[in-house]
Amino acid sequence: MASTMSEIDRPADADTRNDDRRPGIIICAYEGEDAGWDLVEDLSGEIWSPVGARAVPIVGDDPDALASTLAARLGSGECRAVLLVGRTHQGQGFRVQMRAENRTLDHKHRLSSTGPGVARATAPVADIVRALTAAGLEADASSEAEKDAGSYLLYRVLADLPDGPLTPSIGLLRAPAPANEAAVRKGIKAAASAMASHLTPLPRVN
Repeated sequence: MASTMSEIDRPADADTRNDDRRPGIIICAYEGEDAGWDLVEDLSGEIWSPVGARAVPIVGDDPDALASTLAARLGSGECRAVLLVGRTHQGQGFRVQMRAENRTLDHKHRLSSTGPGVARATAPVADIVRALTAAGLEADASSEAEKDAGSYLLYRVLADLPDGPLTPSIGLLRAPAPANEAAVRKGIKAAASAMASHLTPLPRVN
């Protein structure tokens, strides 16, 4: 079942939201407790956040529970972005997946009879790849969907986006397997920072 890594994922009250208008960016490690996904700073003990946004780390290994959790957080309006993070088994570098197919988790059937055949990521893919490269990491973008929970979640989140004037930023970052923990953390921070640069502050709560 989905779980959070920090109290930062708890809903904030109105006074707190007035003081901190940074939109939340969910960083979801869908493959469970991989040490490389841990964004707790070693010295301060605090959760790292990109400039202009508030990181909301979520980990779990049940794709359906994660999809429901992510939909609820986006629906609340406090989170404006989701960065899904997992592994790629294609190539030696980081990969930003640009689309996901309408398939069940086992990839044998259509997930939705009424949904589109393909859903495209809304995250700024080119900016993410540039940020990864600038951080000294090998990276590319791919339209090829890997047959795993990451692709399933990407489609589920995109298909369940709430209606409204602001489309949440949804992306999927795949780290090479194996990759050392330092490289994984560097990649997550680079990708999340690129996404956060496109987000606007939350409205004030009266």
